[in-house]
Amino acid sequence: MVMFTMTRKETVPFDGQKPGTSGLRKKVSVFKQPNYLHNFVQSTFNALPADKVKGATVVVSGDGRYFSKDAVQQIIIKMAAANGVRRVWVGQDSLLSTPAVSAVIRERIGADGSKATGAFILTASHNPGGPHEDFGIKYNMENGGPAPEVITDKIYANTRILKEYFIAEDLPDVDISVIGLSSFSGPEGPFDVDVFDSTTDYVKLMNDYHSFMFLYISVSIFDFESIQKLLSCPKFTFCYDALHGVAGIYAKRIFVEELRANQSSLLNCTPKEDFGGGHPDPNLTYAKELVARMGLGKSSSQNEPPEFGAAADGDADRNMILGKRFFVTPSDSVAIIAANAVEAIPYFASGLKGVARSMPTSAALDVVAKKLNLKFFEVPTGWKFFGNLMDAGLCSICGEESFGTGSDHIREKDGIWAVLAWLSILAFKNKDNLKGQKLVTVEDIVLGHWATYGRHYYTRYDYENVDAGAAKELMAHLVNLQSSLPNLNKLVKEMRSDVSEVAQADEFEYKDPVDGSVSKHQGIRYLFVDGSRLVFRLSGTGSEGATIRVYIEQYENDSSKTGRDSQEALAPLARSFCLYAVDVAIKLSKMKEFTGRSAPTVIT
Repeated sequence: MVMFTMTRKETVPFDGQKPGTSGLRKKVSVFKQPNYLHNFVQSTFNALPADKVKGATVVVSGDGRYFSKDAVQQIIIKMAAANGVRRVWVGQDSLLSTPAVSAVIRERIGADGSKATGAFILTASHNPGGPHEDFGIKYNMENGGPAPEVITDKIYANTRILKEYFIAEDLPDVDISVIGLSSFSGPEGPFDVDVFDSTTDYVKLMNDYHSFMFLYISVSIFDFESIQKLLSCPKFTFCYDALHGVAGIYAKRIFVEELRANQSSLLNCTPKEDFGGGHPDPNLTYAKELVARMGLGKSSSQNEPPEFGAAADGDADRNMILGKRFFVTPSDSVAIIAANAVEAIPYFASGLKGVARSMPTSAALDVVAKKLNLKFFEVPTGWKFFGNLMDAGLCSICGEESFGTGSDHIREKDGIWAVLAWLSILAFKNKDNLKGQKLVTVEDIVLGHWATYGRHYYTRYDYENVDAGAAKELMAHLVNLQSSLPNLNKLVKEMRSDVSEVAQADEFEYKDPVDGSVSKHQGIRYLFVDGSRLVFRLSGTGSEGATIRVYIEQYENDSSKTGRDSQEALAPLARSFCLYAVDVAIKLSKMKEFTGRSAPTVIT
């Protein structure tokens, strides 16, 4: 057995290693600085309880973006060995989607009976990849979910005082392209690196029968047989775009091998370090090829669009759902899944425990929860806030407007799960229509939902890479406006006379109902008497500068008015049907004055 030694290395702290809502994200050039990644990894080990490091099993993988393999082989495996970790589990080629990592932590059992206590996930999610683009790292805990703030705060505190790190420099590089076990011996005993198939555990979770602790019978999450019947129907066509992210390996395994979809149904499903030069963000702006194929946008395909389309981001935790010439907003998507889950998805056959959404997400889910008498929670942005609710048995389905949807089967949002959920709903709605009858479409389902629950017109404006100082000044200005509600309403009325009055203006603050922890400064809200909302928030997922997100929402429960385009209903100077407008939000925030931006980078 190959022996290795532990080496202590002196280092100095780096500024700015504060994890955001989904870990630490910076440019590759920043991460490649000597000791930069080492410092963050050591700070993480130092922040964890000793029994989650010494003798523990840790997963290390990611979305395959540039610098991932070097980070795994040269740094994290060797630092894990030096810090007393007993085993490192690595997905083949260091590929694991973020939801698959959560599944591996929760479900996988090693040949020796071992279970993972956590994971380093190498991803910058929907951010671009490549030598001059973004890299990221985050740590997930034993429940499979992102580290809570009590841990990320410790990590950040450690990064500011770190003086040394430990590494096994003489540990041979492990070939992570080959499945198999590599065993070594070090100062604290044996150390193993187990390279395993990246898709098996996740696919098994989706398809196999399980005895979940809250159910008294064994069920599979999805009924693959019913989905397969839908996909085999000649009238039903399907398209999935992985945007050259890690979702591609799961799409091939699930949609083609398990569900027998045509290989031609898949777009960009070969993972690439630079995501093929594209931006792996599943929205109408960046998923251009899929959007065109689905008959949306100016460059629409001349061919008849598929009935159903979906896209993923780099690490496969986000999703975009499309019908033929039809876009489903993420806020509507989670509400529709929740409304249909008990009937269409075996995992939820015994009922939903509750539902939750992030604060900026539209209130479409709130209406479903009220009508179905479900527990409902509104949390800050960041999937970790859903984890406590799930662990306490309070929440079954949750979602974010930023194309994130998921359930308590794992502790991460899950893009493939969302696609399978929609296919399950379509399969259920069409179970008697597969022999030539007219199919119930994505658009039919959404329009039917609006007719029952009303529609939340919703749009989001993203201003990316704004000067950080200017962004903070803008947010401070918005807080100052909230000091006097009468003055605020006077200002709004001057901008637009047909606007409903502001009933409440505040900074969103969340008290966790499970552990009592309080999260402050989670976004600036203007809540109108008629149920409309304006929300302003600084994003924590970028790698440089700041991203200002502006969320604009209006509720309409008159079914004769729910079929209009969101941009038409919310556009500046729209007819009086629109109770407030995009221009109110822009003028209220003084966006152009503070940032110099006359238009957003992305409109969703």
